[in-house]
Amino acid sequence: MPDHLLLNGKKFYLDEIQHYSFRQSIPLDGYEAKTLEFCKNWLQGVQEYPVQTSGSTGAPKLIELSRDRMEASAQRTLRIFDLQPEDKVLVCMNTEYIAGMMMLVRGFVGKLHVTIIEPIGNPLASVDPEAEFDFVAMVPLQLQTILEQTPDKVSKLNQMKAILLGGAPVGKALEMAVQVLKVPVFQSYGMTETVSHIAVRRLNGHEKTDYYTAPPEVFLGTDRRGCLTISADVTGGDTIVTNDLVELLENNSFRWLGRADHTVNSGGVKVQLEKVESALGEALADMGISRRFFAAALPDEALGERLIAVLEGSPLTDVEETNLKGKLSKSLSKYEIPKQFGYLPRLPETATGKLDRRNGITMI
Repeated sequence: MPDHLLLNGKKFYLDEIQHYSFRQSIPLDGYEAKTLEFCKNWLQGVQEYPVQTSGSTGAPKLIELSRDRMEASAQRTLRIFDLQPEDKVLVCMNTEYIAGMMMLVRGFVGKLHVTIIEPIGNPLASVDPEAEFDFVAMVPLQLQTILEQTPDKVSKLNQMKAILLGGAPVGKALEMAVQVLKVPVFQSYGMTETVSHIAVRRLNGHEKTDYYTAPPEVFLGTDRRGCLTISADVTGGDTIVTNDLVELLENNSFRWLGRADHTVNSGGVKVQLEKVESALGEALADMGISRRFFAAALPDEALGERLIAVLEGSPLTDVEETNLKGKLSKSLSKYEIPKQFGYLPRLPETATGKLDRRNGITMI
């Protein structure tokens, strides 16, 4: 078993982490101290861990996760991606939240070599250029940044067993971009309450799909709204009712349709925001425009809710907007085409890097 981990380029031995007795020559910043605090608790056998939910779809809250649920989740990830003792993993998501935290747990449970860096846009820019990894979990924007800013790193990515994307939807532009990668790229489905992912879908290669598949020990269902329900060891046997509209398929798979709370009623017509965003992503990619965006609704006296799209960066020209609406009309009804385009220099994010729709709307 590896006797140390790397954190922001600094080597910490597991025995000194366990006793929280670090050499005075190693100064710690706040992120490093919090990361090592979690590692200490794990190595000391702490059984309960308070974890903050992301707040992407509701108010953030603190929940308690048990050690056995976290271990069960870690074992499942190790099995799915064939991670073996001594494999090397890169932790580049915030370790104060479930995605980054579970990367640490996978490292300990799987006896992996762990390299941790503070979350940044291009994770491979902060590690030793000679370093090689077998597995990494990232938010989609991180992988997109690597591919756009450092295409020379593709060979490093292709040496990995898998790349797992989570924390935010994967846009059409990125889904097209990952087709050049030989390494299997997966999009995850999960949440803090399910202790990270419970299902994945392949994004590239001959095995890519448009649906998620969960292992057989995860029990899936739907409620009367058509929203996914989940019961598994990671839920403590309880059934978690989500707000995600899905189409259940064979082989413990499902197709994600969108959020139940992302349904807009505009002039009596129900519009699913995710459908609008999917079409918007394809249209922008077709126009050669790469930027982040989201669809939302504003109150409207006549329509009840007015559909809008908010794009990051400088405003499109009138000609570009007209062209964009024309492309959208090929796949959307007139009720599903945004009535207004808004622009922000940078779209607001939650602490875990997800787009923050609620704050974004207030800034328009």
